[in-house]
Amino acid sequence: MSVLPDPGASRAVLVGTSRYEHLEQLPAVSNNLLALADLLCGPLSLQLPARHVSVVEDPVAAHTVVGAVRAAAGEATDTLIVYFAGHGLVDAQDQLSLALPHTEFGRMETGLPYDWLRQVLLMDSRAERHVVILDCCYSGLALGRMGAGSPLADQAAVEGSFLLAAAAETRTALAPVGQTYTAFTGALLDTLGRGIPGGPALLDLAAVYRHVRLTLEARGHPVPQARDRNSGAQVALGRNHAALPAVPVPTAPGGDTGERSWPDPRSIRTVTGFFTALADVRVVSGLTQQAVSERSAGRISVGTVSRLLNRSTLPATWSTTSAYLAACGVPDGQITQWQAVWQRLRADTSSARAASPAAAGGGEPERTRAWQEPLSVFRRGRGH
Repeated sequence: MSVLPDPGASRAVLVGTSRYEHLEQLPAVSNNLLALADLLCGPLSLQLPARHVSVVEDPVAAHTVVGAVRAAAGEATDTLIVYFAGHGLVDAQDQLSLALPHTEFGRMETGLPYDWLRQVLLMDSRAERHVVILDCCYSGLALGRMGAGSPLADQAAVEGSFLLAAAAETRTALAPVGQTYTAFTGALLDTLGRGIPGGPALLDLAAVYRHVRLTLEARGHPVPQARDRNSGAQVALGRNHAALPAVPVPTAPGGDTGERSWPDPRSIRTVTGFFTALADVRVVSGLTQQAVSERSAGRISVGTVSRLLNRSTLPATWSTTSAYLAACGVPDGQITQWQAVWQRLRADTSSARAASPAAAGGGEPERTRAWQEPLSVFRRGRGH
């Protein structure tokens, strides 16, 4: 079954090299990074908090990238997404190397071996699911590192991993001159942003891969490759907004809601995920906030609905959330599951508050302030 990651427990690291000293320039890569970061944080995709998306643009050295991925791998407990766009090269052992600004042909020590990133995911990651997206030439070489057939490949069988490569192991990727994005990432952005007409309710990686592949094949562009390990293909990168129900749920709350793909409360792990999924309930219901209020039989006003969906802390009581879910048409059995999640998160929050050093001193932990750096914390700023 397809699942949307909890945004509060997920992280994304977006890496790209657009400016090279010795290789052809790829200005579209910079646009790739900005657009993909915006999409992952926006309502058409995972709605990740901005602080959970690290953008590493034109990294000066391999350790900059590895450090960013390792940091995110230590934070994510649900899903970790690692994306790279730029030139891809092949070393003397026919292994993929990701080109950095100072990379030179024939001097592979100036690049970033893909295997280094793979090792971080294998050894340092706490995430249950891993998504690796490579938009570079020869990126299909990485598929062999995720496949079966050798002891080394078996070690790479991380539960829930999915690798999506822009090109086969012997093919170059495409960055059309004058286009805003590279061919592969442009198709990926379009798929996530517009949805797939007639596609599934959730844009899981299996559906995204098929659609992007068909799109690029129809354009005569290099077709992407993929490797799925276990449940990796079931990870969704967003809701399919092209497949949302055309009509609201039936008038009577709790009535027949058909085949609507309600957010699964069992996948919620964090308070951030709780409110993201709660807002998604209204989207799936097809109702406006005014309509939700009217269907609650006076239990919640429009203002109450708005305040509920824009909270950052859990409500102290359950009644308002219960009335909201019922008015949206969520089945009673799922409302019970929602209540269990609310109770668990409140207990976790109370325990964390009691154990926090700030609880005694009244101040905010230094680590929390540091994590509120802007999204471009790892970027090499232009003009510096």
